[in-house]
Amino acid sequence: MSVSSLIAPALNPAQSEAVEHSEGPLLVLAGAGSGKTRVLTARLARLIRDGHARADQILAVTFTNKAAGEMRERITRLLDEAPSGMWVGTFHAIGAKLLRANAALVGRSSAFTIYDEDDTLAVIKRLMQRHRVSPKTWAPRAISSAISDARNALVAPAEYATLALTPLAKAVAPIYADMDDAFRLANAVSFDDLLWLPVEILRANEDVRLRYERRFKYVLVDEYQDTNHAQYEFIRLLASRHGNVAVVGDDDQSIYGWRGADVRNILDFERDYPTAKVVRLEENYRSTKAILDLANVVIAENTGRRGKTLRATREGGDPVTLISALDDRDEADAIADEIVARRARLGEPLGGVAILYRTNAQSRTFEESFRRRALPYRMVGAVRFYDRREIKDLVSWLRLVANPSDDEAFRRAIAAPKRGIGETTVEMIAIAAADAGLPLLEACRRPSLTEAARAGTRESIREFVGLVDRFALLAADASVDKILLDIVAATGYAAALKAEGPEGLERLNNVEELVRSAVETVIEDGGEVSQRPLDDFLQRATLVAGLDQLGPDADAITMMTLHTAKGLEFPVVFISGLEDGLFPLSRTFDDPDALEEERRLLYVGITRAERKLYLSWARSRRRNGEILPSKASSFITPAAEKLFEQQPTIRLRASGRAVASPIRPQAEWDEEGPRTWRRDASRERAVQIEEMSQDTPSFTKGERVRHKTFGGGTIADLSGTGRDAKVTVDFDDEAVGRKRLVVAFAGLERGFE
Repeated sequence: MSVSSLIAPALNPAQSEAVEHSEGPLLVLAGAGSGKTRVLTARLARLIRDGHARADQILAVTFTNKAAGEMRERITRLLDEAPSGMWVGTFHAIGAKLLRANAALVGRSSAFTIYDEDDTLAVIKRLMQRHRVSPKTWAPRAISSAISDARNALVAPAEYATLALTPLAKAVAPIYADMDDAFRLANAVSFDDLLWLPVEILRANEDVRLRYERRFKYVLVDEYQDTNHAQYEFIRLLASRHGNVAVVGDDDQSIYGWRGADVRNILDFERDYPTAKVVRLEENYRSTKAILDLANVVIAENTGRRGKTLRATREGGDPVTLISALDDRDEADAIADEIVARRARLGEPLGGVAILYRTNAQSRTFEESFRRRALPYRMVGAVRFYDRREIKDLVSWLRLVANPSDDEAFRRAIAAPKRGIGETTVEMIAIAAADAGLPLLEACRRPSLTEAARAGTRESIREFVGLVDRFALLAADASVDKILLDIVAATGYAAALKAEGPEGLERLNNVEELVRSAVETVIEDGGEVSQRPLDDFLQRATLVAGLDQLGPDADAITMMTLHTAKGLEFPVVFISGLEDGLFPLSRTFDDPDALEEERRLLYVGITRAERKLYLSWARSRRRNGEILPSKASSFITPAAEKLFEQQPTIRLRASGRAVASPIRPQAEWDEEGPRTWRRDASRERAVQIEEMSQDTPSFTKGERVRHKTFGGGTIADLSGTGRDAKVTVDFDDEAVGRKRLVVAFAGLERGFE
């Protein structure tokens, strides 16, 4: 009987092969749900139990502290004792340990401080001021992100300066050049330095490198497909002498290229270690055959992969369901109704259900749909929509426009975006306003109360007041989406978010969702508005934002992005928004590598499901207040489609636009794309805009109309034009009375008697 069977019985042949391997490099291609954690811990335990190495001669690198803790606990159980002296931890934790032992080599003492993100940003802001780089032009976070990318790619400041061709890079170069001195003087390191500096030490000090090479006889790295260049080089330097490096990963789950991970590290492993043994773990213990069949078909489209096929060990299972919806609101409602039906029919707990999406902005329609049905949910890796910084910023602008006496809204709006009016100035205004018994905005209108500020600051205050007044005039009758778009453009808020880099672009997506929310508030109320549409919207937003947070043990639906879902599993999974331009993202269409990473992301999402998987897409999606047609994701290929159970929503079927398949015949494609789709899209868009806008209403005073909720009535007044056209209707039912409605969303029937 092998030692591995004593340590971890019932390993399959491939798992046993990986565990039993002793000398030389090893690449374990571990498919999703293939038991890689079991293999990792069994291998380490065997090396110690067989006497190949003492625990303190093993270095095991993980990507999360949780994974490191679980690995140590499992090894302890297998050996009946703790692996004393073994280095187990994340790259950064191990880098910090090596750095503290050799701090003097990089100008620090062993008591150095590790700066968090806020501390690092503070250093960057001071250096920006020194080099006269305006935060209005380049956000400190964008500068920090660029330096972080350079650090993780092992690009030194001098090299960065020679490669700086873009305006941002040229602004970053002098700041990056001064970063090392600033941190050295403070006896501090940044989070990125925990990789950068250990590599620098190992490269520049052969005696140190030899010491660690001799100490660690075996090096093991988990999630190797997610390593960046600095992590790759760190491992290469430590393992180059003995070659006993075992890496475990799945090239098909490499989804972090946008933050520096390089899938080539795992694809080209044998280039660095020509004698490497390769073991494929293809037996999946998580998902049903139907789910794995789809995963295999989807990922087979990628060309940059090692190749493997997942095989199910679980029998049975339902087919994968593809939900086709009329629009994104219909998509969210259909998924919510399906969850309710499954709970009623099968008694499934909500805690076993996950909603996965490509971008955080997609959460809003689900949040509102779940709220209407009283379905509890939790967000993972993100805050609820109305709690997000950019949403709070813009809602504060709307609150101030609606109520000029709202001092809390004033304090937030005046700093969103920054306009040269700091906290000191705001407090000065607050003191003067309190003495005069005035709201802050009114105090800003009085030159005598702001005269203590500098001339430039006084001008910024006047401009701010002018913007608020401008938006207030607009709010008297305009739709809230129009007000929001004006605020975003006129204040420079969109430009400020773009300057934040990738995170800012994600926030811009959320801003777009807020605009959509403004339109949908009116739709949900049957077109009814008060004297100002803005007041209705703020009331709704406040109620949504005030939802109670759930405790950790609540039985609730889990919602998260696909990136956040990696490493997790759920009995039931919904992957939403499978439309070209959203998933895959439009910016990946002209980048084959990025497009393949998007497909890997879908593969990751599919393999999170244990028993039941749903995919969904919408034939139209609202963007910036306008309904735009959607095309089913190109990832839904004809081969994949054969594996689906089609489920169009009730609203889609009722619209007469349901189709048996989202896939268009190949013959309909030309060099510009699918001809039939372009014709369908144009017709669909025209129909929907007519349905939603009704830009040329023919109503007149005294005309009889009927509303689906309020019944029959007579038009008493009309105002506005185009999308902002409104009618005041005296309804026959005295309990309903007089209502003011937005024509585009009221759905009024004419000529009712």
